[in-house]
Amino acid sequence: MTHAVLEVRNVGKSYREFGSEWRRFASWLGFRSSRIKEHWVLRNIGFSVSRGEAVGIVGQNGAGKSTLLKIVTGTLGASEGKVIAAGRIAAILELGMGFNPDLTGRQNVEHSAGLMGFSLAHIQKLLPDIEAFAEIGEYFDEPLRTYSSGMQMRVAFSLATAARPDVLIVDEALSVGDAYFVHKCFKRIRQFREEGTTLLIVSHDKAAIQALCDRAVMIDKGRLVADGSPQEVLDLYNALIAEKETVDTIRQVVADDGATVTTSGTGEASVERVKIENTRGEVIELVGVGDTVDLVLDVLVHKSIANLVIGYMLRDRLGQPVFGTNTHHEGKVIVDARPGDRFQMRARFAANIGVGSYSVSVALASSETHLVNNYEWRDLALVFTVANTTRTTFVGGTWLSTSVSIRQDNVPLSLGAASGEGR
Repeated sequence: MTHAVLEVRNVGKSYREFGSEWRRFASWLGFRSSRIKEHWVLRNIGFSVSRGEAVGIVGQNGAGKSTLLKIVTGTLGASEGKVIAAGRIAAILELGMGFNPDLTGRQNVEHSAGLMGFSLAHIQKLLPDIEAFAEIGEYFDEPLRTYSSGMQMRVAFSLATAARPDVLIVDEALSVGDAYFVHKCFKRIRQFREEGTTLLIVSHDKAAIQALCDRAVMIDKGRLVADGSPQEVLDLYNALIAEKETVDTIRQVVADDGATVTTSGTGEASVERVKIENTRGEVIELVGVGDTVDLVLDVLVHKSIANLVIGYMLRDRLGQPVFGTNTHHEGKVIVDARPGDRFQMRARFAANIGVGSYSVSVALASSETHLVNNYEWRDLALVFTVANTTRTTFVGGTWLSTSVSIRQDNVPLSLGAASGEGR
């Protein structure tokens, strides 16, 4: 049985513009004035996170994500509602938050760890591991003002994760790290998750949200607008980004298999059908590893379009992109499409991908991106399965046609299967 380790109950945050110090003073005494302006950056935010669960928070810049995390960690007070947390929370929020640029990395760690509630003896015990994990060498004893942003992140992350917390909160800090250290951080995060740590992560890295999180919530203009599976929420997020650039209509429909299909666009054209065919022209849902198949899109034009680009994206079961392209990149843009015109795009490829479930997202636009003119964007337009029926056993997301040979003392060997294999 899982229990909520974090509850956000009807949280809101407002800022007031008084216009003068007299009005501010009067408000302290309980006097009200219609000339005081109140701006709500968060309103009616509510969700709970179970022990050991990983939740991603997504939203456009200015949506209120960082403000929410500051309220959760207690570094900022809420104007309404409350946050109930069980256990110790460790947070990596704004880069260098709480650090003194005139102190060394070691001194900042000692000071910040004390504010986090660690005893002096415990801090001294943790320091060697923090220094070793950060891997900044002699800079650990240099003033923080001499650090690059990546070095500051190394120290901040090493400190926050020196002892496994009950709740770990990360707000975009990892975006400034080098590739090696980011991989190292995610390895530690996964280890904490396996040991029961609850994770709350804000990131524009969709792959990170999909790979790490069980659930995602989306904040838009200070309000919670979605709470569901990472793919469902990120599909809606993509649609909202497109809507910001064009006059869109966003629709979400629950399919027969329970998946939420997100469609957005202005409707000048639509994809009537998506299917996969084998080389004999038969519609299939099960694809063999390495088999040659055709992805077929039937498109109907509803209004005149000067340039029509058809695109598609293959995604794995987590929603992460496997491969995508469009007719702009292929040099096959449709020009002067008229109402009632029907077009069929056929993309032939060898399914050199791993075993599992995959989905197809489709897009109709005027250029290489749907952010300019989004006629239609549909996620989960088709779901198909890849199985290994004829290839040698392998693991991973990609199948490579390999030829393996073994030599001993420059003489080729004749080797057979392992003893007992195939019995």
